[in-house]
Amino acid sequence: MITQGYCRTMARYNAWQNRSIYTAAAGLTPEAREMDRGAFFGSIRATLSHLMWADTTWMSRLDGGPGPEAGFSQTAQAYGWVDLVAERPQLDARITAWAEQVSDATLAGELTWYSGMVGREMRKDFALCVMQIFNHQTHHRGQVHAMLTAAGAEPEATDLPFIPEQDAVWPLA
Repeated sequence: MITQGYCRTMARYNAWQNRSIYTAAAGLTPEAREMDRGAFFGSIRATLSHLMWADTTWMSRLDGGPGPEAGFSQTAQAYGWVDLVAERPQLDARITAWAEQVSDATLAGELTWYSGMVGREMRKDFALCVMQIFNHQTHHRGQVHAMLTAAGAEPEATDLPFIPEQDAVWPLA
């Protein structure tokens, strides 16, 4: 279904897009980042908090590392702006490191985990779960991109063909 190459590309895309939207969001006032803009989680910061929570949750399932401390009902409040800026580059590095080592055999297998959201054990194709993390990122970053644009910020293009040839460093670190 998918390969390690797909995972590597999407991990690079994730890091690039996060750098772009965090850089654009850093140019806004704290009030502008917190303003309810009609998205599912309301504000730019709350949507980024949910995305950080979800990525950490999925990575804990994929790589066996730590998950978020907050539960699902707190996803939008789990991370403040300072925490997001500090922790997002580390999480993106974790995703990239995972993508560099995941094998095609692992991707062809199954993933079993306990979902607190539905209250039961889940078992799905590993590749489907990997596609979920990248699809979910793109969905919510699209919401943030629209909110940033409406706020007058200018994040970079979102199209995969425009991914930089070399990875940029986080300007907010």
